[in-house]
Amino acid sequence: MLVFIRDYVNARTNIYCTATGGTPLESAKVIIKKYGNRRLYDTSASRYINLEEIAALVRNGTEVQVVDAKTGEDLTRVTLTQIIVENAKDQPAGLPLELLRQLVVASDHVGQEFIMWYLKSAFDTYQKLQNAIKGGLSEVQSAALSPLSMMNKFVKRSAEQEKPETSELEQLRERLAELEATMKQAGKQSGQRSQKRKPAQSRTED
Repeated sequence: MLVFIRDYVNARTNIYCTATGGTPLESAKVIIKKYGNRRLYDTSASRYINLEEIAALVRNGTEVQVVDAKTGEDLTRVTLTQIIVENAKDQPAGLPLELLRQLVVASDHVGQEFIMWYLKSAFDTYQKLQNAIKGGLSEVQSAALSPLSMMNKFVKRSAEQEKPETSELEQLRERLAELEATMKQAGKQSGQRSQKRKPAQSRTED
């Protein structure tokens, strides 16, 4: 599921994909029609398609748009969300709860651009940490850890072994700290607004 969200964010923000050696992903948009019986039809391939196949298209960098076959309403957001939900059922250890909580908080009072930036930064950092672990900087098995747990363990261990030339590590730590501080501040502001609404509701009832 992490891979699916990462690739979707990359496609939406035109990020370079490591699989293509730094070349921007360029592909024609695939239009998928959704019918009343919930069947999905790939107009480019002239065949019916399922959610798993749509996820595969996104992972490959293909821009996908899902529309209602009758009204033309854009159902892309709903469909991609459904894919994430289905993956969460099959992979209980997918997205960490803390990341999901932060996304819920962010979706209430920050713009889409910020959320995309946050996800991009988080996955960029996560990818670098995975590469570092595979490179032998840690004995922790990445498959057994959530992204946030992996970040915390990596930063803590690296701090103990820090050397003058580890400027990239410092940048990773600073980015992680900035992300956490921003989300905490956003949560506080949301809580303050909720408290301000309560007195107004009480006066209305009186």
